[in-house]
Amino acid sequence: MITSLNQIVAAVKGKGSKRLAVACGEDPHTIEAVGRAVGEGLVSAVLTGSRAKIEKVAADNKVDPSRFEILDEPDPAKALCLAVDRVRRGEADFLMKGLLDSSLYIRAIIDKERGLLPAGRLLSHVSAIQVPSWKKLLICADVAVIPYPDLEAKIQILNYCLEAARKLGIEKPKVAILAAVEKINLKMPVTTDAAILCKMAERGQIKGAILDGPLALDVAVSAESARIKGVRSEVAGDADVLLFPNIEAANIFFKTCTYLAGGEVAAVVAGASCPCVLTSRADSEDSKFYSIAFGALMA
Repeated sequence: MITSLNQIVAAVKGKGSKRLAVACGEDPHTIEAVGRAVGEGLVSAVLTGSRAKIEKVAADNKVDPSRFEILDEPDPAKALCLAVDRVRRGEADFLMKGLLDSSLYIRAIIDKERGLLPAGRLLSHVSAIQVPSWKKLLICADVAVIPYPDLEAKIQILNYCLEAARKLGIEKPKVAILAAVEKINLKMPVTTDAAILCKMAERGQIKGAILDGPLALDVAVSAESARIKGVRSEVAGDADVLLFPNIEAANIFFKTCTYLAGGEVAAVVAGASCPCVLTSRADSEDSKFYSIAFGALMA
């Protein structure tokens, strides 16, 4: 079982190089991360965007631009289309956002004529978070794409998380469906959603995982908290997957891990015809590098 981000990197190295298309790859952290991923044999890469900017940023950051192919297109919208088209034509295995607004990136992915989203599928952000205080990776969703998922959306999000967990070698992932309390409260719809998801898993409608919820975060990651609260659960204190009730809760947890708890993160958008790496423009080179590795593992 893969329990760290460095183990993801090691696993991808043994699988052969995946082909990465980077949209508007003009910022330092993206170029550093892609150069590192190419240098370590994780991917081969094509960067779209202004050749002059890419080559200057690469030189300024001591990255050899000859490590990757560059498609010269100064217009960001056209550069994005070039990267998406590489995937559509089967010339790249996955996609990555560079110096580009996330909303434009998502719009290109879901475009009905030229995008990458199959009919009936939902996009969702899936992250693998490593914090020093926890024994393994935490797979979390959705911190960035779906504001208030309904029950149907939660089922799709959960299935994407389970797919990621299995890629990490977790045969039967333990899923905590998070809320503020452990009891079903009819005034808190997220608790009834949690109960329904657990019943669906019990009846085989959600397969290959152990679900429990509603669970508060402390119970999900602390066996001692579960003992004190009297919660008996296979998931309590040992969660692999955290399914959040809404984007606020998920995003605050995500940023708390990275900014206050010394966490490192890898993240992709799932649901499209390929993994789509989506990181913040403010994310570190390490985060972008680990996200490339995670995308390559999922591709």
